[in-house]
Amino acid sequence: MLEELYEVAKIEKREIKVPEGVKVNVNGRIVEVIGPLGKITRDFTSNPVSIEVLGDKVVVYTIWPRRREKSHVGTVAAHIKNMIRGVTKGFTYKLKIVYAHFPISVKVDGSRILIENFMGERTPRIAKIIGGAKVIVKGDDVIVQGINLEEVSQTAANIEQATRIKERDPRRFLDGIYVYEKMEGLVS
Repeated sequence: MLEELYEVAKIEKREIKVPEGVKVNVNGRIVEVIGPLGKITRDFTSNPVSIEVLGDKVVVYTIWPRRREKSHVGTVAAHIKNMIRGVTKGFTYKLKIVYAHFPISVKVDGSRILIENFMGERTPRIAKIIGGAKVIVKGDDVIVQGINLEEVSQTAANIEQATRIKERDPRRFLDGIYVYEKMEGLVS
């Protein structure tokens, strides 16, 4: 269908190359990417774009686009690229536990992270682990990894936000947990 439209309509499109060992299934606007590290499914029904698999490429396009639809084409293409990178390599965020006043202890408890003794507080602060993200605590490092970039980055952001200090001078009280490295690939 896409080749026939080239002659008559103006089309905004992006092509994403699918590497070997990765399979992409498209059902309407629901995209499923299966690779060596796992499977990610994402629903793009709220985006005004069309998605097709042509050979070893995924094509995201829209016909007679306005500015909003053009931007959606790029956004959906970027999400599909991240899904492919996730099932082939994975994503890792590294966070550093920083304290000058009270030693912070971090524990993983099921689908949440307990941050104890932050600024001498008696009740632990809690950060939520999103989806299939895996959290490892090694000394002063907290490692968040997984195949879905949104889940990994949101989990890291939740940890960072749980240790946000209110009503104190941030130049003096630097205590907290901060992201210091983002990388592709899973680290053991």
